[in-house]
Amino acid sequence: MSRTSFKEHNCSLARTVDLLGDPWMLLILRDSFYGSTTFSEFQKGLNVARNVLSDRLERLVTAGVLEKRPTRPGVERYTYHRTPRGDELFPLMMTLLQWGDRWLSGPEGVPVKIVDAESRAPVQEMVVISRDGRHLRPEDSRIEPGPGAGPHLLKVFAYFKNKRREAGS
Repeated sequence: MSRTSFKEHNCSLARTVDLLGDPWMLLILRDSFYGSTTFSEFQKGLNVARNVLSDRLERLVTAGVLEKRPTRPGVERYTYHRTPRGDELFPLMMTLLQWGDRWLSGPEGVPVKIVDAESRAPVQEMVVISRDGRHLRPEDSRIEPGPGAGPHLLKVFAYFKNKRREAGS
């Protein structure tokens, strides 16, 4: 059974899900933030089949999220390191972790804690903040078409704009 691809959709979220929507991708990223860099470290931490891990690592490398570095010249062994693109996934990973801590943790408590390396204090909860510093909830924001919105997306936005107008909001 093949997966539906969203990489051609005119939507940044759909394209991101196309890349990261496979659970192994997020778990590989998680382990990279834990400190894993070698194939064997990822495999041991995840207990994943070698072919699956190899495929997912290669996809992350191709996407520019990880980079593959040879361990030494002339040897076909590599380490995997996050690129700046991969580092920018840190807030997403923290948001998913905090959501899971809130809604999916068992009675024994959270499995891992994220703390500030300098102060050792727990990190702040991830929130969406307006430019003037207010914490925004979904009802405090609007999603509008951007400059790259194509005809289909503009139709979707027009539909929901008409729906809101008809509802009187």
